[in-house]
Amino acid sequence: MTSDLALDAARLVRDERWAALATLHEGAPLASHVAYAPEADLASLVLHLSGMSAHTRDLLADGRSSLAIGRPDGGAGDPQTLARVTLSGLAVPLEEGARGHGAAKSLYLARFPDAAMRFSLPDFVLFRFAPDSPGTSGASPARPA
Repeated sequence: MTSDLALDAARLVRDERWAALATLHEGAPLASHVAYAPEADLASLVLHLSGMSAHTRDLLADGRSSLAIGRPDGGAGDPQTLARVTLSGLAVPLEEGARGHGAAKSLYLARFPDAAMRFSLPDFVLFRFAPDSPGTSGASPARPA
């Protein structure tokens, strides 16, 4: 990936807040949308997911997953030119009190302060999603707007 494309992909991951999460569900792919908070160095993204959701149960069984992040479609022009990036990696649950949980929770709440109440619900799980390799993979040649 060229350095310009890597910078565009990093900007996209930082700017957006909503991603399509793909998990392995009973031997088949499952995609759903989730909110995420990127760590400053983009080494990982933090997810806070309900245990009632199939994608959460999937990640607890097998953390291999993928996140697709893209610019919203404004309804004009060719949507194939919208900036987008796909990250493949591993989502690991962070149990309360475990190393890194407090920092991940703070990062998520800094981005989504309205989510504070969900941290008191017993079924929610905090995950750290780490891409397979440094940087990003699967970035489109389209430039962010």
